[in-house]
Amino acid sequence: MWAANDILAVLDKCCDAFTFPMLDNGYVFLAATRLSLHRSPEDWAMVIEVFGFSPRTGVPDIHVYTFGSRLNRDEPAEGTSKKAQKNHLSNNPHNESRFFQPIDEGDWQDEDDEEVVSSDASTLVLRGEVVKIPRAKEFKKHKIELEDAPSIQTFELCRLLAATHRDLVLATPEERRASVPDDLVEILVLDEWNHPNVVDEAERPSGSKTFKELADVLVHGDVARFKATGKPNTHWSNWPDGGTL
Repeated sequence: MWAANDILAVLDKCCDAFTFPMLDNGYVFLAATRLSLHRSPEDWAMVIEVFGFSPRTGVPDIHVYTFGSRLNRDEPAEGTSKKAQKNHLSNNPHNESRFFQPIDEGDWQDEDDEEVVSSDASTLVLRGEVVKIPRAKEFKKHKIELEDAPSIQTFELCRLLAATHRDLVLATPEERRASVPDDLVEILVLDEWNHPNVVDEAERPSGSKTFKELADVLVHGDVARFKATGKPNTHWSNWPDGGTL
């Protein structure tokens, strides 16, 4: 089994390679997050889910970041050379990213501007469930200020759905474990925690009391070692720079 410092070193290295989640990512409007730990006597894995909207992508998605001693990998995309795959594995030996779309594409987004919800839309499909697009007063109830009322922006709708349908906008158990080997057991799930502001090069998981405790839990398998140190800050309202680029 790895030592806690070894686990933290992996996470730090991923920060330096921009493969560890920045919750104030300038290209992603944050809506919801979740973290889980998985373990066997020999191996460990940490999964961080980030649901949000990137105008570059055009549709809301879940970015599932997985870090671990060993990982399940997808087959290389068709046309990927062996050299490119070898380079990917060499550069990312202990981390993997996967993306999932919980909301069906459709005419709920403005056909000319995917960053805006169509004024004619009344519903969307979320994990196979038809969900009504809420009115402005629902946003106020959840402290979401519409920037261009009565128009609703896609990221604003994502944040409302995260408040009202959290389990549906985040990863399913199968999606969460997509890169986690089957023999690892899920031992801890967190809906909130204190996340380092890794856009600052001085802030890394190895300097975070929260992540030091999480690494300790992974080493020893004792969830009581997690004391929830630090004020939770994973709510989107704590990261105002997200999506502003």
